[in-house]
Amino acid sequence: MTSALVLIDLMPRIVALPVAPHSGAEVLDRCRRLAEAFRANGRPVVLVRVERPNVTEQPAGSNLVDGLVQPGDVVVVKRTIGAFHDTDLHGQLQSRGVDTVVLAGLVTTMGVESTARAASDHGYEVQFVADAMSGLAADEHDFTVERIFPRFGEVRNTEAYT
Repeated sequence: MTSALVLIDLMPRIVALPVAPHSGAEVLDRCRRLAEAFRANGRPVVLVRVERPNVTEQPAGSNLVDGLVQPGDVVVVKRTIGAFHDTDLHGQLQSRGVDTVVLAGLVTTMGVESTARAASDHGYEVQFVADAMSGLAADEHDFTVERIFPRFGEVRNTEAYT
């Protein structure tokens, strides 16, 4: 089994949102730790960011958080909620022999969930790092992590990978 870490929308303008139950800073810290662990084990790290379509200039804070991308990482730019539609994510994962995606980032019920559903549709095994993601409200995050994500794959915490 080859797993890749896929980190969703860790951009300053999204990390700064009032998310719950974990702050954006807490999610970012855990995602950094996950990425370090994956890199240390020679497993791919994919960083996904969103660009708004049909605008001449992206909002401030639309790049990935400084220092997050390291040599050898894959960067995917999406223009929809999920990371698979109209991007090269599937091809990047296939070329690396990935059969399992480990998802984390922001926000739980948007970019993470949409990417998870598409990953499942593409035949990937899906794992979720529940404490390395957060929602726009704690109750929606908790419901999704407890009720929705187990239908798609395994739900774990950062310690399972670091």
